[in-house]
Amino acid sequence: MAYELIITEKPKAAEKIASALADGKMIKESYKKVSYYKITRGKKDIVVCCAVGHLFGLAEKDKKGWVYPVFDIEWVPSFEQNNGAKFTKNYVDAIKKASKDADSFTVACDYDVEGELIGFNILRFICKQKDANRMKFSTLTKQDLINAYEKKSKTIDHGLASAGETRHELDWYYGINLSRALTSAIKSAGFFKVLSSGRVQGPALKIIVDKDKEIKAFKPVPFWQIELIGDVKKGKITALHEKDKFWDKKKADKVMKNVNDQKLAKIKEVKKTKFKQAPPVPFDLTTMQIEAYRALRISPKDALAIAQELYTSGFISYPRTSSQKLPKEIGYKKILEKLSKQKNYSRLCNELLKKGLAPNEGKSTDSAHPAIYPTGISPKGLEDQELKLYDLIVKRFMSVFAEPATKETVVIKIDCNSEIFIAKGTTTVEKGWHVFYEPYVSGKEEELPAVKENENVNVKEINMYDKETQPPKHYTPASIIKELAKRNLGTKATRAQIVDTLFQRGYINGKSIEATELGISAVETLEKYCPKILDEELTRHFEVEMNEIEEGKKKPKEILNEAKQGLKEILSDFKKKEKDIGEGLKEATIETRNKESFIGKCPICKNGNLRIIFSKKTKKRFIACDAYPKCKTTFSLPQKGLVKSADKPCPECGYPMVMVITKGRRPWIFCINPNCKGKQTESKDI
Repeated sequence: MAYELIITEKPKAAEKIASALADGKMIKESYKKVSYYKITRGKKDIVVCCAVGHLFGLAEKDKKGWVYPVFDIEWVPSFEQNNGAKFTKNYVDAIKKASKDADSFTVACDYDVEGELIGFNILRFICKQKDANRMKFSTLTKQDLINAYEKKSKTIDHGLASAGETRHELDWYYGINLSRALTSAIKSAGFFKVLSSGRVQGPALKIIVDKDKEIKAFKPVPFWQIELIGDVKKGKITALHEKDKFWDKKKADKVMKNVNDQKLAKIKEVKKTKFKQAPPVPFDLTTMQIEAYRALRISPKDALAIAQELYTSGFISYPRTSSQKLPKEIGYKKILEKLSKQKNYSRLCNELLKKGLAPNEGKSTDSAHPAIYPTGISPKGLEDQELKLYDLIVKRFMSVFAEPATKETVVIKIDCNSEIFIAKGTTTVEKGWHVFYEPYVSGKEEELPAVKENENVNVKEINMYDKETQPPKHYTPASIIKELAKRNLGTKATRAQIVDTLFQRGYINGKSIEATELGISAVETLEKYCPKILDEELTRHFEVEMNEIEEGKKKPKEILNEAKQGLKEILSDFKKKEKDIGEGLKEATIETRNKESFIGKCPICKNGNLRIIFSKKTKKRFIACDAYPKCKTTFSLPQKGLVKSADKPCPECGYPMVMVITKGRRPWIFCINPNCKGKQTESKDI
């Protein structure tokens, strides 16, 4: 008997769609351990089956070894090219079986570039179909899924699928060819290490390296500040001289001479200014990632993964959105009524429900999805970080409907022998939206004591401080995402992954992100010999053209041909200088490896350095002195997690200490000396 086949992107989505659309009971069956669902809706029989993300990837057609440039590629099943994707074969087989007797097809993957491409590839390569109906939804709630099914379009979004396919091909061209070129270069210098670059990866690394160079080149400029500390009737007051920074010490000395030994000053002026602080705007993906890092210290990559899990569980809307708009159609009142049934949000939601609901929206829009919002469904079984991110999203949603906060800035001018000192303080006088966003409200409160004009100030101290200007700050995992977004490099969904790849390749390290010697050398070498690889204008140009494919203004072929021609020129030039490039990369690789493996000075021989060593024979890592064979000192290490120097000696025995970082756990610091009496065995939060 014929039936409609609905294809979803993930197993959880298949179950939710089947449950939402079933008129009666849904029947769960499986094939090769892959679950699918049989349901009836009206007189229509439906089978709902799932993928597990991308089931197909790009591969070289006729592989001829480690050569470049290569452009002859094709789509192949992921399980054929990647051992880590072997499990996807069962999903391919299950969809193939389910599609045999289907007489109509509906794609219900996430509605974005990647989701459209996943659905399109399944249609053409497994189901042998050119088109299908399309369900579009932003939450996996029952009513939204029913609406999406009843209003489904008769065709998939071919512009979106085409843009997705072009992006994958473009990234493959750049990623494979540049990575092969870099690896071949270092190989030509008699050293082997797999290096990588990419269309966005190169420019992103250059941004970080440029920031490092700016910091290193920074020359501090001295300045002086003069501070008055005194007592007034209602407390203590601290004020800086009105000139703030003195760049000429002689002028600062002159002021100090004038106020020296002064015991009494007067309040010359008190100025109070009230202003409204508008509520925050709804979260798009980028602002959610930045705020999750600021407020919760959850990395952008993890924030996206957690948000995706919250979405597939039905607790929030689709997170990969650029929108800061909340359309009325989502039903503000209904969501708040549902949230009010959750104990943590009951009082706050009931307050909002007493007033008219109009969100404070941002400028960013997304044609596919609204801003991120909670569905109101009460979450169950969430782990610690999932609960924290859910709470942040709920409170952000509530706060956008709240009243502005009222803040007051007080500026007090103090006259000390005709030298004016100024004290400033800002406080919140009406909390407004702050109540709904606690404890995530940022901004320092500084309350000054109440004073009146002509009131005396008993001067306790007047100090002059020698200071100097500070260098720019390194990027954090959140601020680099923000910078990439500002420069239109990568997409909202890929930026965190790009940064993570730079970490994995050893180009950058640290929470306060710094480029390694390898990262710096890679950029400097490429800048010298083939700067186009790092050209962010070129990357941005292709991003614009990809959008034009979605809109039907450009053809994929002309964009891909342009990319091929550009790469051919870059790589032809690269090959001529391969040996020189390789030598530079080799030196930086060795220096980076030595720096990252260094644990400390050897406490036994006092001459050698302790380094992390990986044994090819035992496949295990340990610490050994690099003065071997003169010194045969070794120490054992845990075999799981990232190990690095803790940059401090053991307070008990003086031996070096190491830090072990394992995903999902707090960093663990311990002394490497097995005989240390005070050896730390408990985790420490760094």
